[in-house]
Amino acid sequence: MSDEGVRFYGDFGARTAYHDTDPAGHGWPTPNAPLSCGTTFYPFLINCGNDLRFQGENFTANTAAASVVREVAARQEATPAQIALAWLLHRGEDIVPIRGTKRRVTLEENLAAVDVVLDAEDLRRLDEALPPEAVAEPATRKPSCI
Repeated sequence: MSDEGVRFYGDFGARTAYHDTDPAGHGWPTPNAPLSCGTTFYPFLINCGNDLRFQGENFTANTAAASVVREVAARQEATPAQIALAWLLHRGEDIVPIRGTKRRVTLEENLAAVDVVLDAEDLRRLDEALPPEAVAEPATRKPSCI
């Protein structure tokens, strides 16, 4: 993600950020990644050791939110990704979830999210678990690579 990319998505109201001080390359930072920071080859999962979303209280809060998504997915017989996309689609006509994919099966799974019907209880649980202030990321945190 570049400065231009952040501005572009920001023009549409997206909260997009990146961490420009690590040699992350084209990797996806995650705490259990098999590759070191700066590695730019498959599977592109890297561990830079600095993502505060996965540390201390942030990890606990974010894990709890993800657990709700997985519970709703199990009840709906859908994937967590489909639930996340369906929930975003319920947020308003001005929301357009953009999910990157390079495999046809993943594209088809993502598209099937439009057929997921979230009932009032599902929406309540997801809204309660996923408001911006509940997805823990400290205000002083440096932006992360996405």
